[in-house]
Amino acid sequence: MSFSGKYQLDSQEGFVPFMKAIGLPDDLIEKGKDIKSTSEIEQNGDHFKVTVTTGTKVLVNSFTVGQEADLETLTGEKIKSVVMKEGNKLKVTLKGIESVTELVDGNTLVNTLTLGNIIYKRTSKRV
Repeated sequence: MSFSGKYQLDSQEGFVPFMKAIGLPDDLIEKGKDIKSTSEIEQNGDHFKVTVTTGTKVLVNSFTVGQEADLETLTGEKIKSVVMKEGNKLKVTLKGIESVTELVDGNTLVNTLTLGNIIYKRTSKRV
């Protein structure tokens, strides 16, 4: 199953506690909690380009599965890491945050970010 496509945020759980835990300022958390982000994924074999647009903020990460890449975090920091693919899941750890992006079916993308015991879950639908 290909990840390629455009997805609109449908629901999210744990946004505020997670953003506080990673050090985002309260005013940005307040502004960001009701914005419906759009994720666009271009997959070409094991190479991915992921563009996430949240309001005016655009986060772009390009990587090849199994190879080290510079990835931008939610706070704008660049971290070297390796994204692994297991079936229909992409997994990466950035500064202690474990990110799992799963293509549940052809139209639903679930991204779960875990930091210690704090979990932030985003569900997006294909548009």
